[in-house]
Amino acid sequence: QCHTFSAATLSVYFVLLYRCQGIEFDAIALDEKGNALFFKDEYLWNGYHGPAQLSNESFKELDDIHGIGHVDAAFRMHNIDNPDDHDHIYFFLDDKVFSYYNQSLEDGYPKDIQQDFPQVPSHLDAAVECPKGECVTDSVLFFKGHDVHVYDIATKTVKVKTWPNLPVCTSVLRWLEHYYCFHGHNFTRFHPITGEVNGPYPKDARHYFMRCADFGHGGGYQTPKCSDVKIDAITSDDAGKTYFFAGPIYARQDTARDGLHAFPITRGWKEVTNGVDAVFSYTGKLYMIKDDQVYIYKGDAHYSLIEGYPKTLREELGIEGHVDAAFVCPSEHTVHVIQGQNIRNIDLIATPRVVTQDVPLMLSGIDAAMCGSDGIKMYKGSQFYHYENMVTLTSRIAQMPQNITGSMFGCRD
Repeated sequence: QCHTFSAATLSVYFVLLYRCQGIEFDAIALDEKGNALFFKDEYLWNGYHGPAQLSNESFKELDDIHGIGHVDAAFRMHNIDNPDDHDHIYFFLDDKVFSYYNQSLEDGYPKDIQQDFPQVPSHLDAAVECPKGECVTDSVLFFKGHDVHVYDIATKTVKVKTWPNLPVCTSVLRWLEHYYCFHGHNFTRFHPITGEVNGPYPKDARHYFMRCADFGHGGGYQTPKCSDVKIDAITSDDAGKTYFFAGPIYARQDTARDGLHAFPITRGWKEVTNGVDAVFSYTGKLYMIKDDQVYIYKGDAHYSLIEGYPKTLREELGIEGHVDAAFVCPSEHTVHVIQGQNIRNIDLIATPRVVTQDVPLMLSGIDAAMCGSDGIKMYKGSQFYHYENMVTLTSRIAQMPQNITGSMFGCRD
């Protein structure tokens, strides 16, 4: 049988396959491996670049059982108290809900939406997970028009809010604790509790959430070679998130599966406008050192500068001079500050803080350092040195450098 297609039909088909033309997504969600899935009609894009594929090639029951060929809304469940549900991907089609894990439909699905999510309406526009700390409790935000149905996962209760200042979202994505409402080929970032929008929005999604030629943020971007990588600072916080700093940019890795994504440092720490020399974490706070200034940020869903800061290095840590790197080992109360070929140990409990020990190092020219459960890593250019503990670090035994790899920083090996 021969099929003929009009020019208009072919044009629509081309747009669907090529998202850089500018399309309005039906749903966006991260899967259990941290890959971003973008849905439009019967198509799906896996990741931030590449062509479309038929969604039923990955989630065949969406078409086999329901026969609709589109997704109204989708989200990845955040429910660490229930491992059988945590990280499952939920799809919503009209009045039905599907639960998937590793692209396999869970037994008993599809269900009526109200069976799994009482009081949540059908024919949704969008949905997104909202963990405790970002929302009041572990929740899911369901969008329909300007109404947001805030579903409490533990109590299975719903509170309805109306956010008239937020555009009607056709899809919503949570990425690195920020929330993005997609509408048309634009997006607007909003606060998940109030719906408040701050900043110059909307913005074109093609600049940020996909790699498109002729679009600035990521258009033409090339992942650097690992041999070209040089970081200024590195640290991990109490939640296990690792932060990498290089020039005016930082990248954060929540888990290995979610990968790295870069942002301007001023987006997370607006007062730090000229990069950093060293960064370390201690008791839920992030210490950022630039020149002779120390900025201390209180950690929460978002970092906020503690009142009275920045202070000088002498005021805060009792030292002067350029700082190359700094780190605190887990469960310890000493910050190890590297200045040239010396490592200076400072007791963070003492008032005022003073240097308790000054030890020479075999290495010089250190760019960054971090201490974790696997020991101490000292970064110098595109290489690093690994030490089991402070004893081996300050010994006279030379360590062989190792090359930074793609699995560490997302660079090209």
